[in-house]
Amino acid sequence: MGSHYEAPIRRPLVAGEKSYHDVTVDIARPIETRANKQWWIVFLISLAMFLWGLGWIIYTISTGIGVWGLNKTVGWAWDITNFVWWVGIGHAGTLISAVLLLFRQKWRMAINRSAEAMTIFSVIQAGLFPIIHMGRPWLAYWMLPIPNGFGSLWVNFNSPLLWDVFAISTYLSVSLVFWWTGLLPDFAMIRDRAVKPFQKRIYSILSFGWSGRAKDWQRFEEVSLVLAGLATPLVLSVHTIVSFDFATSVIPGWHTTIFPPYFVAGAIFSGFAMVNTLLIIMRKVCNMEAYITLQHIELMNIVIMITGSIVGVAYITELFIAWYSGVEYEQYAFLNRATGPYAWAYWAMMSCNVFSPQFMWFKKLRTSIMFSFFISIVVNIGMWFERFVIIVTSLHRDYLPSSWTQFSPSPADISIFIGTIGFFFVLFLLYARTFPVIAQAEVKTILKSSGEKYKKLRDSGKSLVGKGADERTSKIINNS
Repeated sequence: MGSHYEAPIRRPLVAGEKSYHDVTVDIARPIETRANKQWWIVFLISLAMFLWGLGWIIYTISTGIGVWGLNKTVGWAWDITNFVWWVGIGHAGTLISAVLLLFRQKWRMAINRSAEAMTIFSVIQAGLFPIIHMGRPWLAYWMLPIPNGFGSLWVNFNSPLLWDVFAISTYLSVSLVFWWTGLLPDFAMIRDRAVKPFQKRIYSILSFGWSGRAKDWQRFEEVSLVLAGLATPLVLSVHTIVSFDFATSVIPGWHTTIFPPYFVAGAIFSGFAMVNTLLIIMRKVCNMEAYITLQHIELMNIVIMITGSIVGVAYITELFIAWYSGVEYEQYAFLNRATGPYAWAYWAMMSCNVFSPQFMWFKKLRTSIMFSFFISIVVNIGMWFERFVIIVTSLHRDYLPSSWTQFSPSPADISIFIGTIGFFFVLFLLYARTFPVIAQAEVKTILKSSGEKYKKLRDSGKSLVGKGADERTSKIINNS
């Protein structure tokens, strides 16, 4: 064989001296114990935001879309901005789960469950906006191609808006099945630990009679792989179709061929930032520091840095193509973005999305919890501004200077957006109390290969080079 090369030993993905039983106890704890004070505070704030937004949604639909700050020139504004923002946030979940599963990345195991839940909850928020935007949500079924149901009125299959409906509903259903399949072993674990008969009954229904036989696991693995294979092209297609809403129009600043890849990169970027935001909070509140380690946060930050750089390249490409095309309307659209009345939004977008992720090149910063949390929020703000800049600044000054106008959001716009943020956190907090937030069965599969305790045991068998190695060895052997 010749000389044997040994890879450097990777840092453990599960910190602390955890046994299989410890993993079960830790992950079942948030479900089996009462919620702490912080959880109730955050939950009540989120619930208040949600109810406030719900009141404004009812007011908007009963009065009409005129209560929004829309005008003749800016026909799309906050509603579509928020819709694209929420769909984008939903992308990281399926990406983390599906793509990293296909690439056999072990570090996804502690974070995939929360990421998938985030996907589903944010797609629900996104779906609210087009429904409210209709003004008459009870006629939503008109979008479905029901043959001859409406006489001569037929759905336009050429419209990307129709494909949005297909793409997002498919995305939601595949994500839901993927998420639920992954939860089955965990529901069974909670079912078997449950003391109260009612709780036992509920979790046994949720776990679909999972028994943990080899046959169950075999089917579980197969279904997971098939769903991951289906979900991966969906990640690309959904945001591509959302970008076609803009790219197929003739408005300067919109009809750009770079939109599909740049929207997809931006979606992954904002999605990973949101996963980071949620995980940093959750590892603290649910005491999951041993499972969601600094290494997980660091790897997420690297993805944020890469996708942020891709988005930066896309912005520069847009400016270059506007100049290179020689179309003065196109050139004006970008000049107006950077120097016009909404220049503050453009530069907010630039600094949040392009400059802030570059700090992640420094190991000290990307392994700092507080800094990661700060950047993740900055990125989400920046990505919201990106959608706002694309939509509003391209519309507010059209070909005719006589129809130029300013857009400013009405209380209804702002309140509905706040309401969806509240709704998202209400769903996420309830999920964290009722569903296992970490895929315990999957974490157990990697415990022997990347748990701290087992690494120490394995190393103790070898000759440990370095100062104090013998004392360390004897200590480890005595402890185990």
